[in-house]
Amino acid sequence: MIRVTDIHKSFGTLEVLKGVSLDVAQGEVVSIVGASGAGKTTLLQIMGTLSRPDSGRVEIGGEDVSSLGDKALSKFRNERIGFVFQFHHLLAEFSAFENVCIPGLIGRRPRAEVERRAAELLDMMGLASRRDHKPGQLSGGEQQRVAIARALVNSPAVLLADEPSGNLDSHNRDEIHRLFFELREKLGQTIVIVTHDENLAAMADRKITMSDGTIL
Repeated sequence: MIRVTDIHKSFGTLEVLKGVSLDVAQGEVVSIVGASGAGKTTLLQIMGTLSRPDSGRVEIGGEDVSSLGDKALSKFRNERIGFVFQFHHLLAEFSAFENVCIPGLIGRRPRAEVERRAAELLDMMGLASRRDHKPGQLSGGEQQRVAIARALVNSPAVLLADEPSGNLDSHNRDEIHRLFFELREKLGQTIVIVTHDENLAAMADRKITMSDGTIL
């Protein structure tokens, strides 16, 4: 589902990724661990097309995204990649339901289809009764579950998560961890998670350790 080949990335004179290659299978949950500065987030951003490599190739679902122009890349990202970050980035003035709908509406999918999918996902997240609440009325764990539902509303090929439980207490952290594996079981979702949480990393099908811009 994901193939990155010989990825190099520098910021100024600092070489952050030094020829990284990695394959992730359909339906696989992969964790990426390593010390701060190892290149984990940079690799995830390149996988997610948020950043372009200096050299190398990125394929998602068999499509070479490295060759896409900016407009085509934005469309691909909206339709095929879901993102979950440490901070949920929900829009405060919109309800949970409206926040989940936004990527689908940006992608110009039929409103009825988007709203049906959003309702299904919020129900799957155990948030059906909270759909009309704004982010400020939700707990941290509830906000992150809304963010995960938003990431899934377009039925992406891959879900990329960067420290998804890093801002949560232990109870909510455990709930979010279990949720990722439920998504794999229910939706066949391919998931890559960058994390410092060893418990979450150990739950994955495969744990990738990075150090100094390379995979150990």
